[in-house]
Amino acid sequence: MSTELSLPTDKILAHVDGAAGHIIFNNPERYNAVSLEMWDAVEMALAAFANDDKVRIVILSGAGGKAFVSGADISKFEKERGSREATEHYNSRLKVVYDTVENYPKPTIAMIDGHCLGGGLNLACCTDFRIASGKSRFAMPAAKLALGYPYDAVRRLINAVGAAAAKKMMFTAKAIDAEAALHSGLIQEVVSEDALAQRVAELAETIAGNAPLTVRAMKYISTQVLQPDPSARNLAGCDEMVAACFASEDYVEGRNAFMEKRKPDFKGK
Repeated sequence: MSTELSLPTDKILAHVDGAAGHIIFNNPERYNAVSLEMWDAVEMALAAFANDDKVRIVILSGAGGKAFVSGADISKFEKERGSREATEHYNSRLKVVYDTVENYPKPTIAMIDGHCLGGGLNLACCTDFRIASGKSRFAMPAAKLALGYPYDAVRRLINAVGAAAAKKMMFTAKAIDAEAALHSGLIQEVVSEDALAQRVAELAETIAGNAPLTVRAMKYISTQVLQPDPSARNLAGCDEMVAACFASEDYVEGRNAFMEKRKPDFKGK
């Protein structure tokens, strides 16, 4: 049964389907380009899913079959980025959303069907992994537009594909296809367009069926491993989350299910 979230704009759709929370960028006439209002709605949906114990994984996607997200909505630039102060506000709000996705406490998947460009590529790189249809294309076109990209956006792309491949994408500003993205490590699977939603649903179901405390711990520890400042890594917090797994009822259930050769029924406790 699917439950819709109420958001302030219909350009972002959000619902819960089983254990998966879905956030859909719904601006297909502009290839799912994103306005400030849309980013605010995404943040609201992320907060709601983070606080919902039924949601064990979050899937981000784009409506219309032409794009995941194509970056900022240029038609909104005069209003949202027409002055230095407005631009600083926009960028600060955008950073909050990107950081929230990158450090989200639950697993995240980008389901990509079509163009994934600029800010959309940055958003995809914030997720834990990316599954794409064969028609998808990926680009960081800033060098064609004389735009500056911040440290964190470059860091995320380098983390995803390595320094040399990231530099090639950034310096040439040329798009790569899904097979090249798979080869570089930018995406983890390529499937046919008609199989994309089902494949992502299967992955989400598999992840949601595993022990929530263990998945959460591994997600948090992963964010600490990738923390660019080693001195900021919370190793004590990592140890506490691992200890909580061993002290949980789910740990007992997992052992019993293994011995009894049955599927475990994890409660996240």
